[in-house]
Amino acid sequence: MSLVVQKFGGTSLGDAQKIHRAARRAIQARLDGADVVMVVSAMGGTTDKLIDLAREVTPRPPRRELDMLLTTGEQVSIALMAMAIDTAGHRAISLTGGQLGLVTDSVHTQARIQRISKDRLARELSAGNIVIVAGFQGIDERGEITTLGRGASDTTAAALAAVLDADVCEIYTDVDGVYTSDPRIVPQARKLSRIGYDEMLELAGAGAKVMHSRAIEFGKKYNVPIHVRSSLIDLPGTMIMAETPGMEDVVVRGVTLQGNLATVVMIGVPNTPGTASSIFAEVARHNIVVDDIVQNIYDHGRIANIGFSTQEHEVERVREICEAMARERGFGKVEVDENVCKVSVVGIGMRSHAGVASKVFSVLAEARINIHTISTSEIVIGCIVNAEDGHRAMQHLHEAFGLDQEDPPASSG
Repeated sequence: MSLVVQKFGGTSLGDAQKIHRAARRAIQARLDGADVVMVVSAMGGTTDKLIDLAREVTPRPPRRELDMLLTTGEQVSIALMAMAIDTAGHRAISLTGGQLGLVTDSVHTQARIQRISKDRLARELSAGNIVIVAGFQGIDERGEITTLGRGASDTTAAALAAVLDADVCEIYTDVDGVYTSDPRIVPQARKLSRIGYDEMLELAGAGAKVMHSRAIEFGKKYNVPIHVRSSLIDLPGTMIMAETPGMEDVVVRGVTLQGNLATVVMIGVPNTPGTASSIFAEVARHNIVVDDIVQNIYDHGRIANIGFSTQEHEVERVREICEAMARERGFGKVEVDENVCKVSVVGIGMRSHAGVASKVFSVLAEARINIHTISTSEIVIGCIVNAEDGHRAMQHLHEAFGLDQEDPPASSG
């Protein structure tokens, strides 16, 4: 018998009608002869309301207690989904991450999956149940409740699909697939019928909100086909898959915008061996993720400015950490800019086509958009710009690379 993992996000579970619609999807897959595991998020808006409530109580809620609070949203969803399936005359059982046996490390609010037990899943599927799993959560070795980070129900689904060797992992959302850019910002954006794991991973990491990047990592590592599709209409979406011949013919696959960023620069840092290591070790000790690291050398190589970007919600913690290091170690000042965003172009075709970087910079220059910092990888060029320039940058780059066309032209440089 085939096995399907279906994940439904919060916008697909906003009310009782939507819950029944999602239940019908799972029931139909069961009637078609597949074993079905559902992964559900909290109902739309629930997590944000819980976070707001926590911050009304305290501006800095303890992370363990935040995990205890936020996981209640998914518990509501799994119970309601099981009720909907039962009402339709089919068998279902709801499981929290702990009941399932999804074990994580102990980093509250940003935990990573260590292992998943298949025993409970196998028993429930053998009994003929549609198994409904709470996304986004697990337990650590001590039995403490943990969460995997915002949007990580995708990760739960992809991890389960990998462990169970599922035929497909279907990600149901309020959009009908992956687009070349955000269609709310770039109306000419086009839906992609397929995309490679590497490109999708970079798009997600650079700001595309369709899927969680760690879910794509699981898909790539275990070669799980991931189908991103709409929960509202029964049409094919976008298949995320291993690269196939011809994919590199497309130079740029998409343009993304990552908002809610801030840049942090430590001014007047001694340019000596081990200094950068000690700075980032201290930041990492607080489980803060950084990106776009830049170092500038001056004063005949004796002094450096070290900068990086991070998520806006981490700014106050980062500021405190860096200012404490500056005081203790005699560095200069710390500068923080919260008025920035990052626009990125992504495409595996960059591996075999020259001139993409020069075209990106030319397009932004012609649009009078100033670039603060530049980061690159094999298939990504990212530029941090002023927040107010982000939408224009996306629109100009999308047009310049012909992403509204079915077969975008190769860059001529």
